Amino acid sequence: MTARQSRLVLVCAAFAAGLGLCLGLIALLGGMNISSKALQPVAIGGSFHLTDQNGKAVSDQDLKGKPFLVFFGFTHCPDVCPTTLFDVSEVLRSLGPDADRTAALFITVDPERDTAAALKDYLGSFDPHLRGLTGDADALAAVAKEYRVYYKKVPLDGGDYTMDHTAIVYLMDKDGRFVSPFNVKRKPDASATELRKYL
Repeated sequence: MTARQSRLVLVCAAFAAGLGLCLGLIALLGGMNISSKALQPVAIGGSFHLTDQNGKAVSDQDLKGKPFLVFFGFTHCPDVCPTTLFDVSEVLRSLGPDADRTAALFITVDPERDTAAALKDYLGSFDPHLRGLTGDADALAAVAKEYRVYYKKVPLDGGDYTMDHTAIVYLMDKDGRFVSPFNVKRKPDASATELRKYL
C-alpha cells in the first residue's frame, strides 16, 4: 500500500468514525424521554394560608383576580426590608385609585418575633395597601419553599439574632402565576406603569 493510499484509508476511517459518533448521538438524544415538564421553568408561588396584621386569615385564593407583589423579610431588618417596603409604598402611591385593584404582601421569615401585632405596628410607616402576613414556622417555611426563598436565622452577640433571606420582590399575575422579579428601584411612575399592564 502506497503512502497516498494509507492517507486515503485514514481519512475514510476518520470520516466513518465521525459519522458513526454523530449518528449515535442523534439516536441517543432521540431515544431519551425528555418530558415537557423538565423543559419548563421552575414554578414560583403557590397556595398558602396565613394571617395578616389585623389577625385576618389570608390565602392565595383571596388574591385571585388581581396582580400582586410579594416580598419576604422581617420587622427587625435594619436596611433592605424597610427600604424595599418604602419603594413598594411609592409604587402603590403612584398607582392612585388603581392600588385598590392590586395587592402587596410582606411575608415574614421571622415568626418568632413577627406576630400580627408586631407587623401592624411596623407597617404603620408604609402604604396602607401593604399587608403583612405571618403564621407558624411550618406554614411560613412552606410558603418560602413555594417561592424559592432562602432564609436562615443568624445568631448575634448577646443572645440576639438576625435573619439572612432572599430579597426579591415577586410580581404575580391575576391567576397567582409568577411573572418576573419586580424592579422597585426605578422611578415609582415607571414601576406603576408596568404593574398596570397586569390589571
